[in-house]
Amino acid sequence: MNTVPQNQLTSVCVYCGSSFGSDLSHEAAATRLGQLIAEAGLRLVYGGGSVGLMGTVANSALEAGGKVTGIIPHFLEKREVMLESLDDLIITKDMHERKHLMFQKADAFIALPGGIGTLEEAVEMMTWAQLGQHRKPVALANINGFWSPLLELFDHMRAQGYIRPETEVPYLVAKRVEDVLPMLQRAVGGGDQDNPDEVATVSEL
Repeated sequence: MNTVPQNQLTSVCVYCGSSFGSDLSHEAAATRLGQLIAEAGLRLVYGGGSVGLMGTVANSALEAGGKVTGIIPHFLEKREVMLESLDDLIITKDMHERKHLMFQKADAFIALPGGIGTLEEAVEMMTWAQLGQHRKPVALANINGFWSPLLELFDHMRAQGYIRPETEVPYLVAKRVEDVLPMLQRAVGGGDQDNPDEVATVSEL
């Protein structure tokens, strides 16, 4: 794994739901994020599906002229309705290969709202960073407070002594999708992920 920080953001991996959920603001955020990624000249790396928030962010980036890499395991081609129009579509043999390729091809990670898979992917990137296996920034797009319960759990883990200062979990939190890319660009360019203005605690949400 890459343990050396990059000095320029060229690609971002977006984790998000393969359904839309019940909050309409989530779909709007996915649409806007895809546009912003394309407008910034970044490559979107994502799970390769065409449904839910996953399909929304990819199609939005494509419609805005962006470059998109989709990575999907063979067994999910039909379930997540693989986006066959992509010019860079990778089909993997399993989830492990998918996640590793997504990690390799991205300079940073964004978690939009989603289900247990989205949670697992985002937390895995945090865990690898906590263990010193990479220094790529991870951002939670806390749209309408979606990730606030997770941040409360992190605070609970700190209070219980399971997350200690020497093993702090590095992550960024943005309340608005428009703030995510500038936040990541500062982090990749040498900014501090421990900046109190960017790493939120539950009291700030």
